[in-house]
Amino acid sequence: MADDATPRSLASKLDHLFASVRSRGADEPTYREVAAAIADQGGPTISPSYIWQLRTGLKDNPTLKHLQALARYFGVETAYFFDDAAAERIDAELALLTAMRDAGVRSVALRAAGLSPESLGLVRDVIDGARRLEGESRRRGGGRPQPSDDTPGDVSHSDG
Repeated sequence: MADDATPRSLASKLDHLFASVRSRGADEPTYREVAAAIADQGGPTISPSYIWQLRTGLKDNPTLKHLQALARYFGVETAYFFDDAAAERIDAELALLTAMRDAGVRSVALRAAGLSPESLGLVRDVIDGARRLEGESRRRGGGRPQPSDDTPGDVSHSDG
């Protein structure tokens, strides 16, 4: 993150985790579910209302143990809450994981696994070309074709 950028608040980071970290097709976890999971993992006592207060910014000074428990629940490093550079890196990883939930993206990634760096470069070039073509089509008023129910590679098993 740039030096002149305003650091993100704890509430903003926690809100981003709630919105980003979940299984494909699942709703955001409830505050009660998060509190119960933290307790089940042997973490400190934390109430659903306190998690809500942290997420909305009404409270902004939790204990290290609470931040460690929240980080463990969401599967991120505790540094996510303290270090904006770490948060930026982790957010990029979360964005990639979110994209990978899409069956088509996952299918391309799995097919590309094991290719040489040169071949991966060719795949990137083809994808970049397709993006440019779709961008031009949208500017002319054309739309992106919507996937049908029988789209190849559509996998319907759960992610976790």
